[in-house]
Amino acid sequence: MSQPSTQGQSHPSPTTALDGDPSGHGTITHAQPSVGSIAAHRPHTLSAAVSDLDPDIDADLDAYDEDGQVGHDGQELPQGRFLDRERSWLAFNERVLELAEDPNTPLLERANFLAIFASNLDEFFMVRVAGLKRRIATGVATRSASGLQPREVLELIWNRSRELMARHAACYQEDVAPGLADEGIHLVRWNELTEKEQSRLFTLFRQQIFPVLTPLAVDPAHPFPYISGLSLNLAVVVRNPVSGHTHFARVKVPPLLSRFLEASPQRYVPIEDVIAAPAHLAELFPGMEILEHHMFRLTRNEDLEVEEDDAENLLQALEKELMRRRFGPPVRLEVEESIDRNVLDLLVRELKISEAEIYPLPGPLDLTGLFGIASLDRPELKYPKFIAGTHRDLAEVESASAPDIFAALRERDVLLHHPYDSFSTSVQAFLEQAAADPDVLAIKQTLYRTSGDSPIVDALIDAAESGKQVLVLVEIKARFDEQANIKWARKLEEAGCHVVYGLVGLKTHCKLSLVVRQEGDTLVRYSHVGTGNYHPKTARLYEDLGLLTSKQEVGADLSDLFNRLSGYSRRETYRRLLVAPKSLRDGLVSRIDKEIQHHRAGRPAYVRIKVNSMVDEAVVDSLYRASQAGVPVDVWVRGICAVRPGVAGLSETIRVRSVLGRFLEHSRVFAFGNAGEPEVWIGSADMMHRNLDRRIEALVRVTDPAHRATLSRLLETGMSDTTASWHLGADGNWTRHALDPEGQPLRNVQEMLIDARRRRRGTAKP
Repeated sequence: MSQPSTQGQSHPSPTTALDGDPSGHGTITHAQPSVGSIAAHRPHTLSAAVSDLDPDIDADLDAYDEDGQVGHDGQELPQGRFLDRERSWLAFNERVLELAEDPNTPLLERANFLAIFASNLDEFFMVRVAGLKRRIATGVATRSASGLQPREVLELIWNRSRELMARHAACYQEDVAPGLADEGIHLVRWNELTEKEQSRLFTLFRQQIFPVLTPLAVDPAHPFPYISGLSLNLAVVVRNPVSGHTHFARVKVPPLLSRFLEASPQRYVPIEDVIAAPAHLAELFPGMEILEHHMFRLTRNEDLEVEEDDAENLLQALEKELMRRRFGPPVRLEVEESIDRNVLDLLVRELKISEAEIYPLPGPLDLTGLFGIASLDRPELKYPKFIAGTHRDLAEVESASAPDIFAALRERDVLLHHPYDSFSTSVQAFLEQAAADPDVLAIKQTLYRTSGDSPIVDALIDAAESGKQVLVLVEIKARFDEQANIKWARKLEEAGCHVVYGLVGLKTHCKLSLVVRQEGDTLVRYSHVGTGNYHPKTARLYEDLGLLTSKQEVGADLSDLFNRLSGYSRRETYRRLLVAPKSLRDGLVSRIDKEIQHHRAGRPAYVRIKVNSMVDEAVVDSLYRASQAGVPVDVWVRGICAVRPGVAGLSETIRVRSVLGRFLEHSRVFAFGNAGEPEVWIGSADMMHRNLDRRIEALVRVTDPAHRATLSRLLETGMSDTTASWHLGADGNWTRHALDPEGQPLRNVQEMLIDARRRRRGTAKP
């Protein structure tokens, strides 16, 4: 995704780092252990590293009056003009799957995309499907903007996801696993192991696996056990040889153990196969006859609901809700297709799940475990390694000495493009230099997601401990990163930072950093406004933009916005910012409408937008009005898109493209022709209700002509017919365009940017 991470953007992390937003989403971050280590940490956590690869799947339920919306000519816009967002999300994940199916994708990257697909789908069921079921059950679900009834949407999801999961399993079984075997990486089942390998794993089982297993019986004295979400489980049927009675038992695969175990060099077996080996089950159920065993996996509703208005302490309320998350109702049951019907009936009855929510699949289940395989040290089976360099405006000639960020910013603004420009020698260095500089008086910072060993957090702590005023706005409600963010919020508080949690009812998603420095008799404000999280690890996987500047109008805007976030300011207008929820949607719509006026007057006019998601009906309708007037409209979207392009009389001038690859396309850019004086904005906001109405988001206007030209070239390249991408049709179907008419590969925008940085440093490949 490429999130990340297609891509997950936990995280993030689509593509791939590809979301995940891997989460970031994405994504969804699954730890990526050494697959040969039995004690590898493998929790199914969802956070920044991969999950932001997924395209923002939070509930977006605000009402929009589709009726009565008029086009540029005063005529009512047609019904059915919005594509269904759930279908669009599934189409996004299909694009991730297509990268896994593509034989031109490096083999271990294909395994990684299979893991991302599975991880994305897990989060989709936990959030979107669970939310839809909850609304249907409580009677509050209404017809979607696409015109579908809630039950129709749910059935569409069941049918389409079943097709995609079957393709996913087939890609692994018939293509990727055999391909890995050809390269000497064998993913085998228990019965394919040699006697020597089985003997070695039996010793491993007795010493390191058996002690942590807990078989749970089901009988009148033992109720059916609680099945935690996304856990792998073994359903075992045993018989008492004395009484002749049969019994059911459940064995949970410990989530902290490595998903694949190394039976011998370059030969890996799923851990559940090791647990289910006949001799090993005999150890778990001594004296009993093992009749059969089957794997199953349950997905639960793991969304959070915190009533902030009633919560005296948001941290305590959120921690309580995190405990409740573990007990959400089931939304999907994955089982091995060979499962006995009687065992399946027992699971269905006890778990209270419908037949439509059962997904029989060939084993092994839970291919998120392929993250571990993809991390193997086989560089020839991965994308060529790329190491970002220092931005040339921060260091004309790279050297061992760190660049003086403040001196560089006094000369010019710096437009950063990660991961092509190093995060560590730009944004991270900016904050580290500020923390160490005795002339810096204050640092103000937003944190939405960051890593567990974050140098950003360390720099803020150092600054506070040296006596600087440090304000940190920690968004502890960042989905699936809540626990980590609570931990870092408390660590920052203990160091003396002023930690706040934003405004009641609003998530703080904007990416802002402000440094106040004493320079002679004046105070100078240095600012960073970005499109991505302050997360050093995902900055190597996510494509993001950032503006470093010493321009005082930006510094004044950030001062005002931080005062609003930490105090009682009611400011709603800014100099170079558009801020949600008050001014961002209206600001963009007014600029789109202005392009109509320019076009009618014969002046240069266009709208070009790059976002992760485009579903806000008011913004989409403004694009329709612009297209009806003849304004060229380009939309570069990673994931969900509700726009129907190319519809006669409605959207003939609208083109929609999607780019997925090794990096997660995560930046947001908004460009307008503006009568020949292009206006360009970058920032944190996607075009969704939740971003525009229920989050603090910020866009900054880019004023440097060279920077505007750079961003315009980026948008033109991404939308070009000579660039590899997916094209959206009016019917909602995406078509991949990867080859030219002669069958040659089209340009890859990410590889082009990598090559440009290599040429700049004199390291380009011949």
